[in-house]
Amino acid sequence: MTLRIYLAGPAVFRPDAIEHGERLKALCAEFGFIGLYPLDKQVPNEIELPREQAAWIYRANLELLGQADAVLADLNFFRGGEPDSGTSFEVGYAAAQGKPIYGYLDGEGSYAERLQRQHPKLCGVSGLDCDGLQLEAFDLPVNLMLAVPATLICGGPREALQCMAKALRPAPHA
Repeated sequence: MTLRIYLAGPAVFRPDAIEHGERLKALCAEFGFIGLYPLDKQVPNEIELPREQAAWIYRANLELLGQADAVLADLNFFRGGEPDSGTSFEVGYAAAQGKPIYGYLDGEGSYAERLQRQHPKLCGVSGLDCDGLQLEAFDLPVNLMLAVPATLICGGPREALQCMAKALRPAPHA
């Protein structure tokens, strides 16, 4: 049975989102997986109101997540110092369903180190953000609610899929 991988991440907002999704799905195929990309399903033309479109997209993404055997999530910072909120929801949803989750990140280090390196304006004195609030100090690269249920890979989707292929493929019978 070929495993289906839900491709979570903010790439759906790229100007070349559909083409990028096709590249991600082709990459999945290289590793023997079927990629399920959120834009595989398009809002029907008869749904015109923005809130109705949003509800349709929500349901369609949950349906794809339900069909998936595992999730590959882009957990890089998006629009600031946190991963995309929609991706974070999808990771939580998959975790609640007991699905394996693999997240990829550019660069190593704890959340505080990554934030300092990529968004220094969001950091205050050591261990605090620019508003004086504590930064998580668990030596994890993202919030613990994402890091604990996921296998995190430093790199991109290719590196994460390599890890997934090793971990999720059944061992050959001896």
